[in-house]
Amino acid sequence: MGVRSELTDAFGRTARDLRVSLTDRCNLRCSYCMPPEGLPWLPTEEVLTDAEVGQVLRVAVEMLGVRRIRFTGGEPLLRPGLVGIVAHAATLRGEAGRPELALTTNGLGLDKKIGALADAGLDRLNVSLDSLDAGRYAQLTLRDRLPDVLTGLAAVDRRGIGPVKINAVIRRGVNEEDIVPLAEFCLARGYQLRFIEQMPLGPAHEWARSAMVTADEILGALQQRFTLSAAEEPRGAAPAQLWRVEPEGSIPGGVVGVIASVTRPFCGDCDRTRITADGQVRSCLFSRRETDLRAVLRGGGSDDDLAEAWVGAHRVKPRAHGIDEDGFLPPIRTMSAIGG
Repeated sequence: MGVRSELTDAFGRTARDLRVSLTDRCNLRCSYCMPPEGLPWLPTEEVLTDAEVGQVLRVAVEMLGVRRIRFTGGEPLLRPGLVGIVAHAATLRGEAGRPELALTTNGLGLDKKIGALADAGLDRLNVSLDSLDAGRYAQLTLRDRLPDVLTGLAAVDRRGIGPVKINAVIRRGVNEEDIVPLAEFCLARGYQLRFIEQMPLGPAHEWARSAMVTADEILGALQQRFTLSAAEEPRGAAPAQLWRVEPEGSIPGGVVGVIASVTRPFCGDCDRTRITADGQVRSCLFSRRETDLRAVLRGGGSDDDLAEAWVGAHRVKPRAHGIDEDGFLPPIRTMSAIGG
C-alpha cells in the first residue's frame, strides 16, 4: 500500500515522526510531570488495545508517510503488550521502507525487557535520568530507584543497542549541580545526553518561567568544564541543538544537546504528530485540541476513515506552541497523560 496522503499542516510542515503513548501509568512521580499523589489513571477500556494500536501504526506508515515511531508513556515498559506492538511495527513498510522504532523510558525494568525488545526490532532508546546522586534522584522522582536505572543501562550496553540518548530535566535549586556529572557520565559511555528545559506540562501552577533553568545557563555550566563547539550537521526537525565536546585529557570527545523548547522554540521545523494512550490525535505537544481516533476505530471505521480524520486533525496544527503569547494556557493533560 503506497502513501495516499500526508500529514501536512497549513504552514507546510509535514509530520514524519509519530509519538505513540501506550499508557498514562508511571512508576515514578517526577515533580515536573505529575503531582506527588499521582493521577487518576485511564480505565483499561478507554486505552487502545494492542490491535487498535497496530491499526493506527499501519495507517500511519503505509498511508500517511510516517517514517519514525517513538513509543512513550507514562512509562511504556508497563504496557503488557509492548514487545508485540514493537514486533508488529517492525513488519510495516512505507514509501521509505521500514520505520525507525524508538522507545522513551525511565529505565525501570529495562534490564528484564531489552533483549525481547531488541529481538522484536527496537532500534534505539531514550532513557530519562535527571541525577546521578541517589538522594537528588529520589527527591525528583519520589522513588529511590537510581540503582535500577543504572542496571537497565548496563543491560542495554551489553546488548549493544544504540545510540542511547539520555534525557535530563534540570530544575533550579534541585539538580543544577548534576549538569557536569551527567555529561561526564554520558561521554564516558558513548551516550548522547540531551538537557531539556522544563516545560509547562506538569501539575497546575507548578511551572514558572522565571524559575526555569535555561539553555544558556546549561551551556554556561558545561563550558566551565568542557570545550564546546556547535555541531556542523544541519539540525533539521530535530528538537536538540547539538554541541561537540572536544576531547581533553581524561575527557573523551562526544556530543551533548540542549532542547530549548521555551527559550529557543523550533516550532517552524516541527515534524511530529502524537497519539495518546486513549487514541486522541494531538498535532502539538501543547495543544488543547484533540481528535478522537478511538471513536473511529470502535465505530467500525475503515483505514481510509482513520486516515481522513488524522489528516484533518493535523491540517489545523497551530503555527507555534505560544508559550510567550498573551493568554497562553497549558494543555489540560499533564506530560504523563500526553506522551513525550
